[in-house]
Amino acid sequence: MNNLNSEIHTSRRPLATIERPKKLKILVVDDEPDNLDLLYRTFRRDFNVLKADSGMNALEVLAAEGEVAVIISDQRMPEMKGTEFLSKTVPQFPDTVRIILTGFTDIEDLVEAINAGQVYKYITKPWDPGELKAVVQRAAETYDLLKQRTEELRRANAQMALLTVLVGVTQAAHSLDETLTPIATAFSDSFDADGCILQLIEENTLVATQGSYSPEGKLNNWLDQDSLTREAIATGKMQVSLNVAKDAKLAGVTHYQDNNVQAHLVIPITYRNDMLGVLSLQWQQPCSLREDELTLIHLSAELVAIALTSSRCHQTKM
Repeated sequence: MNNLNSEIHTSRRPLATIERPKKLKILVVDDEPDNLDLLYRTFRRDFNVLKADSGMNALEVLAAEGEVAVIISDQRMPEMKGTEFLSKTVPQFPDTVRIILTGFTDIEDLVEAINAGQVYKYITKPWDPGELKAVVQRAAETYDLLKQRTEELRRANAQMALLTVLVGVTQAAHSLDETLTPIATAFSDSFDADGCILQLIEENTLVATQGSYSPEGKLNNWLDQDSLTREAIATGKMQVSLNVAKDAKLAGVTHYQDNNVQAHLVIPITYRNDMLGVLSLQWQQPCSLREDELTLIHLSAELVAIALTSSRCHQTKM
């Protein structure tokens, strides 16, 4: 089982789509205060604009704020040129689109940066505000497309990793208890959940046997108090609330607030009309699920049912 646990963490990437701010973040970098202020005012209505007055400060902003869609940087700055600064951002933020502003003809630096994929476009000073806006808008659209393609690839890898783990558990598990935590871990990783519980059921009642996983460590189990879990057991159908705060049927349910759970999905694990358990996925932010994700969940739940049934049969024979 140790090999299975090592496989589980090969592709940690959300299949669930976390709700994001409407405005993309961009970073503007210029050592001249007037230019920096002008860039900020030019884009503040359409973007969440971050500012930095040097390459070093810009790296600190990125370290604190994380990835941005577009970076607009002056080329001629003291201590660190714009192209040098941008090159330092490529390894950590490969999808970010980079634009250089230059009042000089630093052709060699610019050509090298463009050829190395570090610069999307360069704009000469003084720039035309309309032209610059159009360039940045296209850059933002390019970023969105890159993110979409990157996420599709990572999603496919995550799906394959999840299915591989479930098949492996089915083939290698020697006891029922051994299967539960690896399965919970695999689901948590694949769907970027903040918590996952796989709890067994006997005669349509939750029993103590369970496996759970949370990236943060300890995870409270309140499924026996939960109306979504009761509904899943009663109907044999998946129950989901992807924005608990706006869900009228969960108004006043304290265990969601107490455990900072803002989205919850409960999947019955059933084999030939025999309910074996429930799988609970929990997120600390509202989220949404696409049709292909729901299909993967149904397929994975069927594999979990096979894994649990196989482990039970093996245990009975022993």
